[in-house]
Amino acid sequence: MVDDVLKTRRLSELREFLMSRRARVSPAEAGLPDGGARRRTPGLRREEVAVLAGVGASWYQWLEQGRDISVSPQVLDSVARVLRLSNAERRHLYLLAGLNPPAPEVAPGDRDMCEGLRRLIDTWMPYPAHIMDAYYNCVMYNDAAGAVLGMRPKDVQNCLLDFFTDPLYRGRSLTWEDNARTVVAQFRASCAAAPDDEGFQDVLARAKAASAEFTELWERRDIEAPGQTRKELDHPLVGVLILEATAMKVPARPDLTIVLHTPLPEANTSAKLEWLASAEGRRGAMYPVAG
Repeated sequence: MVDDVLKTRRLSELREFLMSRRARVSPAEAGLPDGGARRRTPGLRREEVAVLAGVGASWYQWLEQGRDISVSPQVLDSVARVLRLSNAERRHLYLLAGLNPPAPEVAPGDRDMCEGLRRLIDTWMPYPAHIMDAYYNCVMYNDAAGAVLGMRPKDVQNCLLDFFTDPLYRGRSLTWEDNARTVVAQFRASCAAAPDDEGFQDVLARAKAASAEFTELWERRDIEAPGQTRKELDHPLVGVLILEATAMKVPARPDLTIVLHTPLPEANTSAKLEWLASAEGRRGAMYPVAG
């Protein structure tokens, strides 16, 4: 009974959603002549959507009426194209039609968010913060991440590879063994979500070639979702630092992960980070450290 009620509600919302999206698309936007006559229907007619999408007029009418009919991803994509749906609206259409939505995509208008994300991680000072792309390449980091985590300009700065191969990281991380399994399990989860992505396969091949420890952990086939990780570092200037790293996604930029490090109330970590970000601390930082 509950399932029937939810299904009825979903199909009703599908009807209203399609009608509203159809009403906002003009014939000219769809590449159709308006004929010069006044139209009683705002936007496109149902028959016009059906023709442009390459589906039967009756089938589209049933879809928009919220009838319980079979739909395919290919047909929904055609309807989404005709109705000029955004990436978010296309995923919403899939959900209303009872299908698993496609993977999130970056809308063209959201590709210029980097300046805002730069402001975000710079505002996180004096605490470390960095941003990775889908393949764990570091896109940007703040000054604290450089001073505390050892992030520094490189031709390729990949957080997964650096975790296993950067001697500074291994020398400063007190929780390397505890965190290694988590790092690999999270990377395997990312790979599993995109099995045909050559970018993941390239990073995987490089990691296997560079580290026998990575390969051993990879063969365990552990899976773990990104979340929070405790990090303990031994910084040469201030001693032990205890941080909690939180990985977060931005819905508008599903290709990026923001990693914010928060000091835990241990080892006077917050005060040490503030000192490292001060003028005196910057003068004392003669070389980078990893973490």
